Amino acid sequence: MKNPKFKYLILFVLFFTTVSLSAQSTAPNYTAFYPGKIWKDSEGNHINAHGGGIMFKDGTYYWYGEHKGKSSLARVGITVYSSEDLYNWKNEGVALSVAKDPDSEITSGSVMERPKVVYNEKTDKYVMWFHLELKGQGYAAARTGVATSDSPTGPFTYIKSYRPNSKKWPQNFKEEWKETPKDGEPKEWWTPKWRKALNEGMFVRRDFEKGQMSRDMTIYIDTDGTAYHITSSEENQTLHISKLTDNYLDFTGEWIRMQPGGQNEAPAIFQKDGYYYMITSGLTGWAPNAARSFRAKSIMGPWEKLGNPARGKHADKTFFSQSTFILPVQGKEDSFIFMADRWKPENHIDGRYIWLPIEWENDKPIIRWKENWTL
Repeated sequence: MKNPKFKYLILFVLFFTTVSLSAQSTAPNYTAFYPGKIWKDSEGNHINAHGGGIMFKDGTYYWYGEHKGKSSLARVGITVYSSEDLYNWKNEGVALSVAKDPDSEITSGSVMERPKVVYNEKTDKYVMWFHLELKGQGYAAARTGVATSDSPTGPFTYIKSYRPNSKKWPQNFKEEWKETPKDGEPKEWWTPKWRKALNEGMFVRRDFEKGQMSRDMTIYIDTDGTAYHITSSEENQTLHISKLTDNYLDFTGEWIRMQPGGQNEAPAIFQKDGYYYMITSGLTGWAPNAARSFRAKSIMGPWEKLGNPARGKHADKTFFSQSTFILPVQGKEDSFIFMADRWKPENHIDGRYIWLPIEWENDKPIIRWKENWTL
């Protein structure tokens, strides 16, 4: 070839054609769910949206989750993926980025977990809530953060964080519990006296002024458009269910305690046939445990225990996963997907997703392991 420039142009085109074909060959076309396996996005990369939640809008599902590296600290932010069939997901980028300002609450090195996004019909805004821990404080801050966007894919603008329900007593709290006992609160944990004090609101009293703790959380939108914030509080010993304001950005002060002393984390909620159902996990850190399930006629309780919803081998470990969200499948009545994460604390980015269909047995939600399944 006499023209060297033409020769290099041909090589350049061949190289990028090969790269393009290679990328296409690694991009999957899923027609089923494969719980626990590497789940690739449309670019052929393992989906990085841990502890996530899903919002459906205008024919598209949006999956929001924690971008994980090797540790649990936030270095990128909250990612978002889109899909029309729930099997195949497109990476839409970072919905809420960590802040460059070292003084920001969401600066790099903070903890941003379990993001949930909902759409507010009244304000035409997309609202994101997430569990927030401040940089360098471990899990001591126990806050919940909120951000908004005009688009489901962002960028979201961070607004603020809360310790919820400051100076507000729960609705299901006895009047006599509002006063600290004359002999003070028990100092030694896990004693019968301590457990009794916990059940009778010891931590609620402690945090009354500054607001209640908020760790693992979710957001639920009721059929009338009312939003509820559900979180693990009181040193992870008790769930709190709080009604949000009409714009979904603040707390109304209406809230209840659920299962005091029950040690429930990772709440996920849905509604069917006039009942609210909730699936949670126990309190064992990153290690898996047996899930729990509950039912109530009113979201503000009372809630009754239904037991472990998992069935079969490894049901005592919820198939080595922890709940994060219950997804109603659009166009399929009473069809729900149990979403969970199989954590890898030694290498967080390798965490796997466990999606399983919710079945029913004696009017109770049941989860059985499946190597693969379809809608």
